[in-house]
Amino acid sequence: MSNHRLGLVLSTVTDAPPQEFVELGKLAEDRGFDAMLVNEGAGDALANALAIGIATSTIKVGTNIANIYFRHPYLAAMTAWTITEMTEGRLILGLGMSHRAVLKSLGIDMNKPREYLREYARSVKQSLQGEGGEGLFRARPTAYPAQVLVAALTPESAAVGGQEADGIMPFLTGRSYVKTLVDTAKAAAKGVGKDPDKVDCIMSIPTFVADDVEAARSAARYNLAFFGQMPNYRKQWRASGFEDEVAAIELAWQEKDRKLAATKVSDRMVEEVCVFGSPGQCRDQLAAFHEAGAGMPVLAVSPVNEGRLDATRKAIKLLAPK
Repeated sequence: MSNHRLGLVLSTVTDAPPQEFVELGKLAEDRGFDAMLVNEGAGDALANALAIGIATSTIKVGTNIANIYFRHPYLAAMTAWTITEMTEGRLILGLGMSHRAVLKSLGIDMNKPREYLREYARSVKQSLQGEGGEGLFRARPTAYPAQVLVAALTPESAAVGGQEADGIMPFLTGRSYVKTLVDTAKAAAKGVGKDPDKVDCIMSIPTFVADDVEAARSAARYNLAFFGQMPNYRKQWRASGFEDEVAAIELAWQEKDRKLAATKVSDRMVEEVCVFGSPGQCRDQLAAFHEAGAGMPVLAVSPVNEGRLDATRKAIKLLAPK
């Protein structure tokens, strides 16, 4: 078994009740995983993290990521303070800016997102350290270390993670591009007098566990095709060397054809961005992501001819650190 850290992230874009997330968190803890995080696609990631944290005792809990446009930074900091206290320091708070189209559908204006991410991360981090605020809203320091990271698809966002937070949370990043983001974050941390060796990289990776490798590869293509709708991911993939694939995927989405878009996702792209195949193959790929700079790979499990929750339970059991 590997000594490397390994986590999971649960998707709120499911019909699963919070109790199901709690049970998965307990199972992951029993199987030796280091963290169980929750995304904020269509649910409250921080509330779910608290529920998992209360029901467990050793596994880290948190967000991957919490949307900075959904909460005032003061509320985010106070909720993080509560979870940190309740779990005795087991919170990992991932913060990110989401996507313009998603926010627009909720009537939220994404104005100067990177500047807002910088200000938001700084405010939350300072508040958790007991700095800032006054009177009724005076910040209270946590009794435990509180890790704050920011979503990073670009070097510019990675620099924010190094300067204002404790590291970065890439997603859908090719292995060959991870080093660019990590090096940028560490250099930015060093530039403001922080220890670059303390900069963390917690990286969410689309994961497809199946002995039928071609079925897993096909599911991965279809998954990446979905994310190809979003400009932020297309920009990252271009920077990772997938210019031709991105151009073809973008054309397919002009026709609103996800199946066509999936045919434009190359084998090389799947192999660079995803973990897929048999448990042995998945372990080898996770080791490669760690070698590339992912301090803690986080499994974002998707199904291969099965339900998402069933796929998650299977991945927990088959890829367990112990």
